[in-house]
Amino acid sequence: MWYLEKLRHNLTESETRRLKAIREPTVVAVQPDDSRRGLCVMPDGELRYYGVEGKTHCWAADGRSVYLASRSGLDWTRHEGPEGSAPVLSTGAVQTGFAAMGAAARIPWSGRYVTVVTWPSGERKGTWAELSDEGPGDTAPRLVRICGEVCGDVFQPVALTFRRRLLVTTYVVREGDYRPRVLISDDDGENWRIVELASTPKHAAVFPHKGVRWQNNGAEPCLAELPDGRLMLLARTSLDFFYVYYSGDAGESWTPGEPSLFHGTLTTPYLLRLSDGRVVCFWNNARPLAEQDHERTWPPVGEETKKGVWEDVFTNRDVNHAAVTSDGVHWTGFREIALDEVRGASDFRVKGGSQTSADKSVHQFQALELPYGKILVAYGQNAVARRMAIFDVDWLYEKERTEDFRLGLAHLTTHLFVKSLSGSCVGLGFNGHCAWNRTDGALLVPDPDCTGGEALQICRVRDERLVSERQGAVWNFPAAASGTLRIQLRVEGSGIRVRLCDHWMNACDEYAGLYASFDFALDARCVEPGAWREIAVVFDERRASVSADGRFLFDVPRKAPAPTGISYLHLQTMAETADFKGTLVRRLEFRGGAAAGQDRSGE
Repeated sequence: MWYLEKLRHNLTESETRRLKAIREPTVVAVQPDDSRRGLCVMPDGELRYYGVEGKTHCWAADGRSVYLASRSGLDWTRHEGPEGSAPVLSTGAVQTGFAAMGAAARIPWSGRYVTVVTWPSGERKGTWAELSDEGPGDTAPRLVRICGEVCGDVFQPVALTFRRRLLVTTYVVREGDYRPRVLISDDDGENWRIVELASTPKHAAVFPHKGVRWQNNGAEPCLAELPDGRLMLLARTSLDFFYVYYSGDAGESWTPGEPSLFHGTLTTPYLLRLSDGRVVCFWNNARPLAEQDHERTWPPVGEETKKGVWEDVFTNRDVNHAAVTSDGVHWTGFREIALDEVRGASDFRVKGGSQTSADKSVHQFQALELPYGKILVAYGQNAVARRMAIFDVDWLYEKERTEDFRLGLAHLTTHLFVKSLSGSCVGLGFNGHCAWNRTDGALLVPDPDCTGGEALQICRVRDERLVSERQGAVWNFPAAASGTLRIQLRVEGSGIRVRLCDHWMNACDEYAGLYASFDFALDARCVEPGAWREIAVVFDERRASVSADGRFLFDVPRKAPAPTGISYLHLQTMAETADFKGTLVRRLEFRGGAAAGQDRSGE
């Protein structure tokens, strides 16, 4: 990577020590805009993140150009762009003032900076390349017309390693279909060709869904060069998986597209190639709640939402993930990079205002490699949720994780949804972009043994304001084909359902069992109530063996495939009515690699 040595040279001794010490994701800044294309590197190795501040509305074409700058990636300072200017952003709108070059990609073999922008209307309507030898901040970049169509959500150019070619991913919407596109230039952005890919299938209202999702059948594609030289492209869909396309001829032609290994619905993936050839995928490995009957929803949704032209609510954007591959086939990690810091807010819909983005999510990504095996990733949209963080790529290869709640619920998802306005109200002048308000579900309570610690209580409380009363907890660990999960719990009431999954599902999702690889109940019939028990779940690709305090209880056959391994524990109350006692959980522990069937000492 052309800039890594420059970055390393910029670091002070103190910064070098601080950077080397980072292991798990560590937040370093809040970027000034959505996380898709604002991050870039200057010729001297300075890192910048461009955006717009002071917009009167998230869709308004006003505000001022700003950027954050850092010599290390650790500490960032705010700067204003050229007076009277604003960069063209991924929204396709030129903000008030003249268009200066914002974030752009530097071509390794020539040093020229290139980015692709769009104008939604006027004499420049269409898609253009901005070229500059100066780079970000250039007040007069040269414009090269690519096409007269307005392309959507354009990513920054990707430079291939085995030939002098630039590739840019985007899409167009034609007769209701999203068509992924790859823009190709072999002369540093002077001339471009367009390769259009096939759309993905659309969502259908099949059980458990009672309505259709927003039909994004091939939006927001991104690509990377795999270690074997092929190109891999992921596209956003309305289904339960991203679609993947491959090219063996540097982007000239592509496979038809098929469901990928990566769960993801109506969210944006991102692929980053590292200097050693490995590829890291960033995405939301999460499933939303089943679609409601849009004809019966109260408050009602608009006619476009009923027809799949817009979404009613996003319930899968509170968590994001990363995985790494060294061969383009096998992926490791599937670890949570972040949980939305406001995911349980009772005023979630309007929190943070709509001057930047109305979407309080941790979806959307952009990332850069840093020295010493670190990665800088920008994620999220609204300022209350978006962050820049640094982590060590080796963290994705860990095989163990524990949770004892000493840091509270920072590492779990437990919130419930409140019946709220659905659909986007932003266009009507109100904040609340396809979001529901939330409230606490499972709570920390004093350990009944008076240890000074706390335990998580999963119960059920009657409240007609809730979409679902089913309390639960969702916990991530490094993905593994086999392993041992230990749960210290105490059944006091109705007991809990235990699910092992390969993706995140809402704690209150009543259909979570449909998609779990393993699903079983722990209640007074098999676990003595009123006392702490250590439950061990030892699983492999065929079955799971469950024991309590070393005494074998039962085997559970695998009911759904998990080609990337198990990476989630999903706990949920079994109560069908109010249960104020519930089940207490004191500790969680996972170790990958054990073989199922070896924990039968009490059989």
